[in-house]
Amino acid sequence: MELFKRYFALLLIFIGIAFLWDTVVMYPLKIFVVFMHEISHGLAGVVTGGKFGEFQVNPQQGGHAYTYGGSKFWVLTAGYLGSLIWGGIILLLAARTRFSKAVSVLIGIGMVAITIGFGSNLFTYLFGIGFGVALILFGMFLPVIVNEWVLRIIGITSCLYAILDIKSDVLDRSHLRSDARMLSEITPPSTEMWGIIWIVIAIGLTFWFLYIAGKSPASAKVESADNVTMPEV
Repeated sequence: MELFKRYFALLLIFIGIAFLWDTVVMYPLKIFVVFMHEISHGLAGVVTGGKFGEFQVNPQQGGHAYTYGGSKFWVLTAGYLGSLIWGGIILLLAARTRFSKAVSVLIGIGMVAITIGFGSNLFTYLFGIGFGVALILFGMFLPVIVNEWVLRIIGITSCLYAILDIKSDVLDRSHLRSDARMLSEITPPSTEMWGIIWIVIAIGLTFWFLYIAGKSPASAKVESADNVTMPEV
């Protein structure tokens, strides 16, 4: 029954997000995913030996990041898949640990610090600092259960948006300078092929994250084991 409740809760979040997708309610969450998309480009550049110059997001749910050096392949790949993986990690931390308040605070601090250090336009500053401070306040003052739901919603939104972003940018050809198009300029696969590869990976990872998120938390198993009364001999 508990397993059913956990998966049912995730299904309700999924349906709610899909129902509200084109409303103003989802707008801040979509900008958050774009924020993580651009940050992932920068982090990939640093990890592969380059430097993160600056980044920005805009009100039209777009943005860009400038990196210097590093692996162009991994920098371009990190955008779509990075926001997806960040979303999955956030979902798992909310669903399978009891540290949601700390996670909210840490994400908020990270957003504020990265925005101040690498942001390059007013909207990025307003959103990055505003959203980050909101998460810090959530973690500090709101109950664990509220933080868990907020992080679950953020995580699932990140996974869904990554899939839809790939589809619109690549398969619908809505973005002339998409990551996939630039990647096709330095590798044999075409833009459409990269889009298909990324969508398959994104869908597979999303279902895997949802599956793991719905399983019994390890902490609950440990607690149950600790509460077992052993017969006296």
